[in-house]
Amino acid sequence: LVAIVTGSNDIANTYFGTLPVRRLQYDIPSYTDLLVSYGSTFVQELYDLGVRRIAVFSLPPEGCLPSQRTLAGGLRRNCVDEYNEAARLFNNKLSDEVASLNAQLSEAQFVYVDIYNPVLDIIQTPQKYGFKISNKGCCGTGTIEATYLCAYACSNVDDYVFWDSFHPTEKVYRILVDLIIDKYFKFFN
Repeated sequence: LVAIVTGSNDIANTYFGTLPVRRLQYDIPSYTDLLVSYGSTFVQELYDLGVRRIAVFSLPPEGCLPSQRTLAGGLRRNCVDEYNEAARLFNNKLSDEVASLNAQLSEAQFVYVDIYNPVLDIIQTPQKYGFKISNKGCCGTGTIEATYLCAYACSNVDDYVFWDSFHPTEKVYRILVDLIIDKYFKFFN
């Protein structure tokens, strides 16, 4: 079983980021077409190498990531609707492409895995999942730092949905893994 997670950095950083080179070349519909095309080609290359079971993950709600809230969510650091709309458009196209690949390559099983909606639910109703803070990360200020830029971390990481300004905490990943196993693994028989 191969899992493919792609597109998040392409949307958040390459398209909407501080050096939006792709925005000068593409509008969102054509850029998401390009990304789905790249993803489809990659899946077909894996198929040609003999892979027969592939889970293709959707994008999360890009506009609700702490970094994007900080950079484009205004003084209140709201979720950025335009970024979430781009993620939803990409996800719809990706889901359609996965269905098309299943029809074309019938010896394989490709499964589209929706993480957008579960992650959005965790962000919007953190208390339901045992979290207290869903709009910033645990490390650094929680608003812009990511990975190695985090100089310090909070003492109560289990209260946070996000580890840094981009990545969920281990607790969120455990919730997602349980959901994915329950909902999607039956398709890989």
